[in-house]
Amino acid sequence: MAPRLAPAISPDTEFFWNGLRDQKLLIQRCSGCGALRHPPRPMCPHCRSLDWEAIESSGRGTVYSYVMPHEPKFPFFEYPYIVVLVQLDEGVRLVSNLCGIDPADVTVGMPVEVYYQSFDNDLVLHQFRPVR
Repeated sequence: MAPRLAPAISPDTEFFWNGLRDQKLLIQRCSGCGALRHPPRPMCPHCRSLDWEAIESSGRGTVYSYVMPHEPKFPFFEYPYIVVLVQLDEGVRLVSNLCGIDPADVTVGMPVEVYYQSFDNDLVLHQFRPVR
């Protein structure tokens, strides 16, 4: 299998990717109004503050939506694979993969939890699986 492609890392997202290497799922919290936001960005969309801090997510949530891509085929995925939009318990949503489940058994609203997967090129990604 080909190596997994690394994400584009910017100054605004570096904390997130570094957190994954430490097995932490980090979310931005505005220091001005306290709103949580994901994906990471420099300015709060609510109060326009540029000040923020990173908080650690519980890593638990529910499947908000999902798809099973078929084309184009990428050499670093095993097919079929499931792309999920997870509604975290903290209230933000993020895109990831859902593993450890038959695609026919995936349902909207099912509880999931994060785990961390390491790849050959020193990449660590968040993945989700059904809550045990």
